Amino acid sequence: MREERRIAEDTIRGRRSIRQFSDADVEMARLIDLVELGTWAPTGGNAQTWRFVVVTDAAAIQTIHAVSPGISSPPPAMIVICEDRKSAEEKGGAMGRDRCAPMNAAMAAQTIMLAAHAEGLGTCAVLSFHPGAVQRILTLPEEIFPELIVTVGEPARVPAPPARRTKGVIHVNRWDGTDESARAEPALREGASNEPS
Repeated sequence: MREERRIAEDTIRGRRSIRQFSDADVEMARLIDLVELGTWAPTGGNAQTWRFVVVTDAAAIQTIHAVSPGISSPPPAMIVICEDRKSAEEKGGAMGRDRCAPMNAAMAAQTIMLAAHAEGLGTCAVLSFHPGAVQRILTLPEEIFPELIVTVGEPARVPAPPARRTKGVIHVNRWDGTDESARAEPALREGASNEPS
């Protein structure tokens, strides 16, 4: 296996959703670097309608935490991934606004989380929050809608990998009841950390 492939697999399989962080601050330069990498994620029609708000202010984080049931405890930093819904609609109509925009935000989040893991930071993608409250807290314009929050920090604890479903999920060419998972299982079993959360 090529070294590049091994590194990619280790990063993908080793990433965990981190919900408990140490008190250590995360340097703004590191957070900006993560966001810059996030802008390399694909977007539908190359629309690039995401917008990012990096939050390190403790008071703002506490306030966002109060309206975000999905955040276990306040992290040292957050990257709020937003979509310019007006621009998304102008570029892609209702589909661009309602379907592409959330997917674009999710792909940027995954890119950010993998990059963060590769440099030893923990992250967790959070969808359970009050969008209107976050808009007000961050003084976002009406058209800038918060899609996801990515919490960021030094992990206080890295959880063990949960079970990962491998049976009945892979089909080839059409859905015909044939399960190709068994063929993929050896690759899935390779390496010790093969079941990320």
